[in-house]
This record gives sequence, C-alpha cells and structure tokens, in this order.
Amino acid sequence: MEERHYPFHEVEPRWQAFWQEIGLYRAPDRPERPKFYVLEMFPYPSGGDLHMGHLKNYAIGDVVARWALMQGYDVLHPMGWDAFGLPAENAAIKYGIHPKTWTDQNIVAYRHHLQLLGISYDWSRELATCWPDYYRWTQWLFLYLYHRGLAYRASEYVNFCPNCKTVLANEQVIDGLCERCKTPVVKKALEQWFFRITAYAERLLTDLQKLEGKWPDHILRQQAHWIGRSEGTEIHFRLAHRPDVRLPVFTTRADTLFGVTFLTIAPEHELLDTLLEDMDGTHRAAVEAYRQSALQKTDVERTAVGRPKTGVPTGLAVVHPYTGEALPLWVSDYVLAHYGTGIVMGVPAHDERDFEFARQYGLPVRPVVRPVDGVLPDPQTMGAAWVEKGIMEASGPFSGLPSDEGIRRIQEDLRARGLGGPAVSYRLRDWLISRQRYWGAPIPVVHCPQCGIVPVPEDQLPVRLPENVQNFLPTGRSPLEDVPAFMETTCPRCAGPARRDPDTMDTFVDSSWYFLRFIDAHNDRAPFDPEKANAWLPVDQYIGGAEHATKHLIYARFITKVLYDGGLLQYDEPFEHLFTQGLVLKRFWWCGHCLRPVEETEARKVQEETYLHTVCETTLESRLEMMSKSRGNVVPVGPFVEKHGADVARIAILFAGPPEKDFEWTDAIVEGGRNFLNRIWRLFLDTPAGPVPTEVDPADLDAEALLFYIRLQKTVRSVREDVAQFRFNTAVAQLMAFLNTMYEFPDRSHPVFRHAWYVYVRLLAPFAPHLAEELWHRLGYSTTVFRSPFPVENPDYLVETVVEIPVQVNGRVRATLRVPVDTDPATVEAMARSHPNVARYLEGRHVQKVVYVPNRLLNFVVS
Repeated sequence: MEERHYPFHEVEPRWQAFWQEIGLYRAPDRPERPKFYVLEMFPYPSGGDLHMGHLKNYAIGDVVARWALMQGYDVLHPMGWDAFGLPAENAAIKYGIHPKTWTDQNIVAYRHHLQLLGISYDWSRELATCWPDYYRWTQWLFLYLYHRGLAYRASEYVNFCPNCKTVLANEQVIDGLCERCKTPVVKKALEQWFFRITAYAERLLTDLQKLEGKWPDHILRQQAHWIGRSEGTEIHFRLAHRPDVRLPVFTTRADTLFGVTFLTIAPEHELLDTLLEDMDGTHRAAVEAYRQSALQKTDVERTAVGRPKTGVPTGLAVVHPYTGEALPLWVSDYVLAHYGTGIVMGVPAHDERDFEFARQYGLPVRPVVRPVDGVLPDPQTMGAAWVEKGIMEASGPFSGLPSDEGIRRIQEDLRARGLGGPAVSYRLRDWLISRQRYWGAPIPVVHCPQCGIVPVPEDQLPVRLPENVQNFLPTGRSPLEDVPAFMETTCPRCAGPARRDPDTMDTFVDSSWYFLRFIDAHNDRAPFDPEKANAWLPVDQYIGGAEHATKHLIYARFITKVLYDGGLLQYDEPFEHLFTQGLVLKRFWWCGHCLRPVEETEARKVQEETYLHTVCETTLESRLEMMSKSRGNVVPVGPFVEKHGADVARIAILFAGPPEKDFEWTDAIVEGGRNFLNRIWRLFLDTPAGPVPTEVDPADLDAEALLFYIRLQKTVRSVREDVAQFRFNTAVAQLMAFLNTMYEFPDRSHPVFRHAWYVYVRLLAPFAPHLAEELWHRLGYSTTVFRSPFPVENPDYLVETVVEIPVQVNGRVRATLRVPVDTDPATVEAMARSHPNVARYLEGRHVQKVVYVPNRLLNFVVS
C-alpha cells in the first residue's frame, strides 16, 4: 500500500534532478519570449547555517519566478554571493581561519541548502564578488568612474569605527554607531577614495517619481530624505584680515541675514586647517584641543536636542556682506561639516540652536524679523528664538519686506554682487569607498613618486588580492601595506618603482552592479555585453530587505545612471519593481544574569510560563527577535528539510502571514504546512484512476457539481490575483479552503472532480513545486508542470447561485444550510428553525435576538 503521508524524501530529490536534467531554469542569453528578470538580494556567506529567516526572501522570489514561467515568460532567476567585506572577514578572524577558506566553505554550504530547497536558480550564472573573474570588473568599474571624474582621492575627516578599525561611508553609520558592530563612530583625518555620487543627487531624487507605485512608499521617502534637497541661499562672508578668503554659508532663511552676530565652523571643516595658521598661539591651542575632543563624539551626540552647546572662539573675524561689521568666528561641534557648507551664520534671535549658543557665551541677540501683526521681540527679554517668517525690519534696503520676498530680493542682489545667490544643498555626501581591511577588491591605482596617482591599465586587471596573507587583523591601516610582493610594483606610465594603493573597496561597490554581471556572467572581455544587458534590464522584480534603502539601493541606482550616461545601458533605473519582505522572528530564552541566550535543555519549568536557568537559577526572559545565530534561535534549513521536506518549509514560510510583515516562527506553522500537504496527498491517492478532462462544460453539470465548478473558478481568480499582488498567505489559504471543498464533494470519480485536479495542481505548483510536479506526472503528463499555463478562471462562472450559510446558536455552529443566493431572511430563519440539530438547541429556550448576515451567517442568541 502506498505511503499515506507525502513522501518528500523520495519525491523532492527526484524532481530536483529532473528540473536540472531538462534545464528548466536555464535562461537564454537573450530572451526569445517576453522576459521576466526576478532577483533576490544575494546573501553574505559569512558563516552559520542557512536558516528559515533567510528562506523567506528566497521563497518569495521562487514563487514569483515559477509563476512567471507558467505565464509564458523567459525567466532569469540567478543566485550568487556577496562574499567580500567585513561580515566574512570578521567571522574568519573570530574562528581563526583565512577569509578565503571561510568564505569558500560557506558558499558550498549555502549553495547546498538552496538546492535542497529546490529554489529555481539558474546556477550556470553563479558568481561571487570575491572571485577574481568578478572583482576584475569591479576594478574596471572603479576606473570607469575615475576616467569620468567620478572617483577621486581626498584628505578629509571621515567616519571611523574604532572596533572594526576602518572608515565607513555616511550610509553605514546608523544613529552615530557602526551598522556592523554598533560601536560609536568617531572622526579621523585620512586620505581616502570617494565616488562623486553628489553629482547625481538631483537625478537620484527626481527619478524617484519613476518608481512611484512600483517601490514601497516608505523606501522612496527614506531615499528622498537621505538625499535631502534644500532650496536656499548661499552667502559669502570674507575673512576680515584676508578678504581673498571667503566662508560660504548655506541658509534657508536669508531674511534673517541682518541678524547675524557670529559665524560658527565645524571642527572637521577642511578650511579650519588654513584658519589655524592665522590664529595666535592661545586661540590655536584652544581650537586644536576642542577639535580633538569634538571628533571623539558621534554626530548624533553633537546635534542632540537639549545638549548644552559648546564652542571656542578662533580670534578671527568675518565681514558682514551688507553692513561691513566684523563678526566673530567660532568653532562649535553642533555644526557638522557634511551638512550645508559646514559653516553656519549665527542668528540667535531666529534660530533656537544659535540662541542657546549666544546665551551660553554672551553673544549679541539681534531680532530682524517681526510677526506680520506684531513688533520685533525685545532681545533683552527673549526666552527663546522666534523662528517664524514675518516682516523684515532693521535690514537695510530690505526692511518692510515679507520674508519670502526679502529672501528673493537678497538672492538677486547677492548674485549680482558676486557674493552668493540662490542655491540648492543636499544632505547626500560623496560615497567613501576606501576600507583599511584585507578582504576586499584592491583599488586599481598605483602611487608613483614621479607621476602621482596612475590608474592600472585595463589589460592588467584584475589586481589580484594576495591570498597568502596571514596577518589580517584590523589595526586601522591596511594589512596589504605589510605585503611587499603586493605593494611594490612599477608605474604603468614611466616604468619606475611605484606602490599600489593599500586599501580595498567597500563591499557595497561589489554589490552596486552584480545584477548586470548575472546577465553575462562568463564574459571575459567586458563586465557585460550591452546588448544582452539591455535585453534583460531592468530587473522586473527585486526582493530584499528594507535596511538597504539608503545604502545598496541608492548605490545601485547611481552606478546604473553612470553606465547609462556612458551609453552602455538603455535604462537608468535598475529595478522596475521592489518588494521588501518582513523578518522571521523566533522566541528564545534569555538569562539576564549570564547575559546570553539559553538552550532549551538549560531551561527548567517551575510553573506555567515561568522557567529558571539551570546554571544560575535565574528566572528566564522570553524574547521574540529576528532569527540569528548569536541569539541561538535559528531553525537551520538542512536539518529542517531532512525532517519535514522542502515543500513544508516553503508552505510554512508563505502561509505564516503577509510577506511584507514580520511573523513569529512556531511549531504550529510547521504542523499546519505538513498537514496541508499530507491532506492533498491522501485525497489524490483516494481519487479513483481515470481520465482527467482539461475542460468541462458547465451546462452539463447538475446543481451540486456546478456549485463545485463555480467555487473552483473563484479559487483560480483569487489565487491568481493574490500571487500577482504578493498576497501569498491568502493564496495558500484559498488553496486550503478549496481542498476542504474537494474533500466534501461526494463523487470523486465525477469529471468535474477530476478536472479540479488538473487545475489545482497547477495552482499549487509555485508554492509546493515538488508535490505539484509529482501529482502532475501522476495525472499522466510527461513534461514539467512549469511549462503548462497557470490557470485562468472562467469569467462566466464566478457567482454562486447557491450559498452555504452557517447557523449558530450563541455563536457555535450547529448546522449549515444550502440556499439560493439572496433568499428572503424570513425563509432562511424558518429553514434553520426546522433543522433537527438547530431545533434541539432552541427547544425550551428563549430566543432573545436573531442576527442574519445575508448570504453569510445566521445566529440565534438564546437564554
């Protein structure tokens, strides 16, 4: 007798081998049919088992890819590895293994797990960012930007993580902390490489309009905020003792210009080094000491609301562009070099921060804007700045003007005098790509004593990362500096001795273009063939985490636009549609005494919901957090598939909740998925053998069979619409509901029942592909179910002429009535009262109320 439970151990490997044999997932170089490029953000192979938290991303992408195959598309669905960078290197350091060895073995493990799950990847296009045949073209991309003036080296105060011992881009600093290790970030003066992403700030912002309705609104808002466009005025203040030196200020409130009583400059501003030369010894010493102190604070700390404002005078003065007044120049850490121009005009009467600073140091407060129906505030009695717009006063020729008109007139006048004018400022800053770490793509330039910075010729790429480096512990300087065989080279221009650049590139450079390499993964003459790229781009559906909103997703858009401007691409946006999935959460025990997660074997139950740690007898705390190896709450893919099968894993993930929301992984989810697939299997086994019609004529069906047919059509429509809208949980719920309908149908040899299997198996295929393929072949087909069309409903049969109405007594279902749609409520109530089981529960009891929801529900409230 055949196994009554879905035999996944036998079924799943068989069909995975079959799909591989027929090349089901092999995408053509150029699509021959309508194309569909689906891509999940590729993973860091940084260690640990692939777990169910990872699977959610890939399961979503697999449903989309399989659905597109059944829609008749040529589908490109590749997979690779974001293998360079801190995650892999830090793990390798922790476990005392070379980063390459660590990364290679993790890639093998991750690949095996994804193949166990039967994910529909075209493995012929596999890539890893740490493979030389990939990072050769990452280096090519660096040179492409360099030759276009978009890559440059500069000495600046940059974000530095004392723990990771490397610099970070602004986008990698979250609330003043390193995004990787959560250490407070400080400023450090270093000469670094940058990509001039600010040259694309306006396009990156305005082109967000192209993505409206296609990307989540919250991602678009985050990018717009990060780019941070502000319209205002640039005003030039001259140094009093050196009129040739100008200090530019950006402000949105030029109407307050005549209220300026001081200027402040950021401690890390590049101009401050020049100004230090002009200060007397006392001021210079104070400024240098203050700067060193300020640079040890995070930006969040420096700009925190309510924090006392601090600063030191420089002893220098600037000249007001209209009044000629000499205004003192201060250094203050509430000014940040990467906001505006890094220099702020102090208007205490009309800016709260400036007001606090002025009161702290006894600087003048000079009101110059009054309410429309009021008078100027009294500077002696002001308890706070007045920050609204109004009417300009004490402002020379602009007195009496409304603020907006005054701003416009001042802008025009400044522009005419060569002292500024209308300006736009962006929060976005250039992308710092240098890293003082080993595990990354070397920067392809040499430093020649004679020729300066010289790019490595393209035919000499890749500049290979030496693999025999043993000492790669972070020290704040690149480990490559201590590898003479790598560092010492000859200048490509003069053939004299030169040194390579010791830094490696930010891992986000690697991932900024990987979606292009997938299209032409084995090209050894170029990063990609433009004809192939333009045939497949843009990515039709991109899937990944919302945490990349202001990092990877902005970087990839920038690089795409650069390549578009160079004529290599016909599209300047890489991802047509974006879906951001929620997290998979799992409960675990936390010991507050030991400050670590606790294994279940170390938890002893003392009463309901109360557990003690057997090691220290501390009451344990139940926490619900994202799956993570460090929390000890992961469910590894390998053991899970061995125990339950790949299709159960997929159904559990997809049915648990809306894919864009977080959900808690529980045993009940797993049990529900397993029961669902087992019920499908058993019902199929219990269906008598016989022909399976691909069509039935509804006109030939009796009332009961017609109702069954109508419900099938409604299920097809619901599942089809749900898949298209990423409502996978409700799609699975519809499949579960119709399975119940199939169980209830009395004649399993009826043509309409056999036809339902022909439809149902194809509906199931994107969600449980192995089981669906098995059933499809048992229906008599020799080709894959994924080359058959996804079902489409019969639009003439979507309305039920008969409905089933549950009848409740005090909220508990006691019977079900089958009645024509829109039957008179009195008739329904009479039918219900006459039903034997309902009558039994009404007998001898008083009916207080009858609640009827037409075509849906009847409830008797009795006492």
